[in-house]
Amino acid sequence: MIALMLNLSSCQDSNYTPKPRGYFRIDFPHKSYKTYNGPCPFSFEYPEYSSVEVDFERDSKPCWLNIQFSTFNATIHLSYNEVKNNLSKFTEDSRTLTNKHIIKASGIDESIIATPNNVYGVKFDIEGNTASAVQFYATDSVHHFLRGALYFNIAPQVDSLYPVIRFVEADIDHLIETLKWK
Repeated sequence: MIALMLNLSSCQDSNYTPKPRGYFRIDFPHKSYKTYNGPCPFSFEYPEYSSVEVDFERDSKPCWLNIQFSTFNATIHLSYNEVKNNLSKFTEDSRTLTNKHIIKASGIDESIIATPNNVYGVKFDIEGNTASAVQFYATDSVHHFLRGALYFNIAPQVDSLYPVIRFVEADIDHLIETLKWK
């Protein structure tokens, strides 16, 4: 009887390897853009597969907008402020908000923004399992300051979100390139 049990237990496959957890396939839409030209002192192009909505949060100000990507469960939060000898405060606040992600970030890369439309600033690529993967600020250094931050409405998992982050980051780059002050 003992020999029979040993014989049966030795027949199990000892090379079993569990399969890794899979992720859903993401079909990205074709890139096409339309112009936001609302009552705010700026305009820009945003993807047709997204929508621009006014931010109605408790502390929001006029010309604070959200670009909603319902397909990806993501939002680009835009906050506009008029510059009145307080540009250094806005840029430092923007850096402070970005640096709040250092705890979870594996790195933060900065890119200088300079476009022919008199738009200057910095874009932050935040690597790792952070709540926000891309943030930026843009200004003309005299009158206008616009800050943006990409957030997903799910728990951050950089390995599964990476393709979507890079897809939406291209839309952020296009927004910055087409940003014009009024």
